[in-house]
Amino acid sequence: MPNIIREVEERMRQRMVIPSLRSTLFTLAMASVLPVAAHANATADQLRESLQVNGQPMPVEQVNATPMDGIYHVRLESGESFYSNADGSHFLVGDLFENTANGLVNLTEQAKNQERVAALAAIPESERVVYRGVDEPKATVVVFTDPTCPYCERLHEAVPELNERGIAVHYLAFPRAGMNSDAATSMQQAWCSDNRSEAMTRAQQRKALSGPSDCDNPVAEQYNLGMELGVQGTPAIILPNGQLVPGYVPPERLAAMLGLGDA
Repeated sequence: MPNIIREVEERMRQRMVIPSLRSTLFTLAMASVLPVAAHANATADQLRESLQVNGQPMPVEQVNATPMDGIYHVRLESGESFYSNADGSHFLVGDLFENTANGLVNLTEQAKNQERVAALAAIPESERVVYRGVDEPKATVVVFTDPTCPYCERLHEAVPELNERGIAVHYLAFPRAGMNSDAATSMQQAWCSDNRSEAMTRAQQRKALSGPSDCDNPVAEQYNLGMELGVQGTPAIILPNGQLVPGYVPPERLAAMLGLGDA
């Protein structure tokens, strides 16, 4: 009997040692990772404060570490971005890709998509011109538009079909020729109208609007936001995941891109 007791006691000690060893190894691993992450964050903060070109401080909005050691993603207040080493002595302009088993993943574009999602989420529906149809939408796209753009007019003609397919369309303003253009005035009139969707449809049909354009409206703010988000022309369609699709897209193709191919 004493031998059996000793054997049981020995097995219990072994079971207690193994979890303890695992806990120790986990603690050591975390201890090695945390200083690295803290150092990367500290370097990013320092780079954000000290980055200069020609002796002039750059308008840096955000600096983040990348999966590449010593390389940081820098985003300027203008929306432009590039990559820098830790001391800001060398820059890389372009996209950063991850080489995975399933192919190349554009990390730069993924970051831009996330920025677009966050920026658009901050715009209330009250500042948009919305076409949603009768039924509850299955998906929503945000479109930077200009009523003097032929392809914007073509996309607007497809809005009823998009609504039938369960796709809501939310318009934001992007007067391509700037805030002193006729397009900017037309969109300001649409936003000042009591019925924005009706006024926008008239504008997209190249019909003159007679209402005021001097109300408190978000047209200039949305125009600047579009430039920050990478909009270079209209229509610029932004999908729910933040992907920017430039130009006109036929309804069936857009539905397929949204996973609504059978809608």
